[in-house]
Amino acid sequence: MSGLVSIRLALSAILLGGVLAAPTVSAQSAAAPAQNVRLGPSGLPLPRFVSLKSARVNSRVGPGVNYSVDWMYTKSGLPMEIIQEYDNWRRVRDAEGSEGWINQSLLSGKRTAIVAPWQRGKDTQINVYEEPRAEASVVAKVEPGVIGSIKSCDGQWCQMTLGGQTGWISQSLVWGAYPGEKVKD
Repeated sequence: MSGLVSIRLALSAILLGGVLAAPTVSAQSAAAPAQNVRLGPSGLPLPRFVSLKSARVNSRVGPGVNYSVDWMYTKSGLPMEIIQEYDNWRRVRDAEGSEGWINQSLLSGKRTAIVAPWQRGKDTQINVYEEPRAEASVVAKVEPGVIGSIKSCDGQWCQMTLGGQTGWISQSLVWGAYPGEKVKD
């Protein structure tokens, strides 16, 4: 699909378009739980989460500009999971499970997450709490698929900024932080 935006991603960009990501934490602190971590050639952990720097990012079928473009992502701040490294190229996976190769210069260590992408299309809302506990006051409700920036995660809860509102979401309801992972500003 050389140079064309996929319908799936274009629709995702429309659905996710309400919230932009903001800077939070470097890739060095983005380690997955210890039992799954190995270091890539860059010296950084694999797998790890990052985000897209640009609003137009090509995902290729192989690690180089001579490989054809498989997808074009059209949303800056979209979280990606790096699963492999080769030279200056990173094999990434998106929240829908699609994989491809992106040049490292188009990726950022800024941590973002998608709220419950597996519940997109369902008539549900996710509570955002004032404090990291289910009994706390609800400060906002967000639809599945909304993107926000991660400020911190304690292994069970993530403090996120979503559309200008900051609050806490159960870590099990975000794609962009591993279960049990701790993320700090």
